[in-house]
Amino acid sequence: MADSPTATLEAHFGHLTEPRVERTRAHQLLDIVIIAICAVICGADSWVEVEAFGRAKETWLRTFLALPNGIPSHDTFGRVFARLDPQEFAQGFMNWVQAVSAVTQGQVIAVDGKTVRRSYDKALGKGAIHLVSAWASANHLVLGQRKVEEKSNEITAIPALLQVLDVSGCIVTIDAMGCQKDIAQQIVDQGGDYVLALKDNQEHLHQDVQALFEWAGNLDFVGLQHDYDQVVNKGPGRSEKRECWTLSDPACPQMLPDRPAWRKLQTVVKMRAQRQIGEQTEVEERYYISSVSASGPGSAGRMLETVRTHWEIENQVDGVLDIAFREDDSRIRIGHAPENFAGLRRIALNLLRAEKTAKLGIKAKRLKAAWSEDYLLKLLSH
Repeated sequence: MADSPTATLEAHFGHLTEPRVERTRAHQLLDIVIIAICAVICGADSWVEVEAFGRAKETWLRTFLALPNGIPSHDTFGRVFARLDPQEFAQGFMNWVQAVSAVTQGQVIAVDGKTVRRSYDKALGKGAIHLVSAWASANHLVLGQRKVEEKSNEITAIPALLQVLDVSGCIVTIDAMGCQKDIAQQIVDQGGDYVLALKDNQEHLHQDVQALFEWAGNLDFVGLQHDYDQVVNKGPGRSEKRECWTLSDPACPQMLPDRPAWRKLQTVVKMRAQRQIGEQTEVEERYYISSVSASGPGSAGRMLETVRTHWEIENQVDGVLDIAFREDDSRIRIGHAPENFAGLRRIALNLLRAEKTAKLGIKAKRLKAAWSEDYLLKLLSH
């Protein structure tokens, strides 16, 4: 299959550990994986739909897959992906992303969590799976994912995900759950910078940063190394004003009692968002710590853009997975299948995003791939 249109996928998924005993291997593992990837690209959201895709496209699939015993049944797809090592599958996914797209120096890598809401199994006492994903803002690609283990939280999953990513020269943004000293240390050790949101999980630091900005505000920031910027967006009946203050004066972080415990902490950030819809006005303030030196004009504007970029993961990944891939409706629950099917969705999303010639949304691209084998081959060639 050296000249196969799926050669890139074969290179990264061809060495997966076979989870089946030899007597049950009626179908080749790589065939099963590639059919599943193609099916999910084309709109399949369940194992039954994956099998239906395979049977509809069997003649075409035989042009580059072995298929010694035809198309696997939906039960076979389900059993294989339930047993397939999710970390191996995720590693193949990440190796593929790194091979086809270099991470741009200085770009934002947003790390965020998402729950696959209907993946719970009450009968087995199994809760819905929660995944942590990394999103490369400039490339518009999901770089990788890691499942949060049962009875754990994102604090353990984020370091495991970061460990297998190349974040050197990048700014890693994480919400308040990931604002941990060890995570900040790891990002810097891996050659990156961080912007971490503060909330009550770092109660004293949150209060100290808030007090620092109150003190600086009372001085009108006179004599302090700081910057300010704002962005105003208006639409029919609504407006939003986003403001940012950065403090990177060498004396300011030293005023934080916990400062020495946070590796390379150089800047503290205050964001204020004021939204007006009709006669109703909402004001929200958020605080951040960062290893990025925010000295000089334009630093607050860059921080505004960095924080805005972080929230792209909710629209560009989480929202698309729910709307175009119906991830929250998925009832795949057995074994490792929920995590592995989530990986299939993210592989499909990346391939669909990488194709730029069709000026269509993700859902429409999935339909086009199902209708046109030439277009599907084009997607697989990325």
